Amino acid sequence: MIEIPLQSDLGIEHVADLQAALMPHLEATEPLVLAGDQVARVHTAGLQLLHAFIRDRAARGCETTIATPSPTLRQAARDLALAVCLGVDVPHGETP
Repeated sequence: MIEIPLQSDLGIEHVADLQAALMPHLEATEPLVLAGDQVARVHTAGLQLLHAFIRDRAARGCETTIATPSPTLRQAARDLALAVCLGVDVPHGETP
């Protein structure tokens, strides 16, 4: 198992840093755990990148989980999921 700590700021201006940290592990066959306990700020772009990374790994048959999501990360994911379910537009770069 590989564990990667997520950075504290998943704002749009830090998405490139997040992508740089994740991409070397895209094709790793070992289960991957993303530690989300330090996340203090989230934008939609950060959630989108996490979703795409986890989806792409799953398509390769690779397991990825987010462990210990911070309250901020947990709420941002809930807010975005609800907005999508309701068909509400999400402002660029912000969670609802």
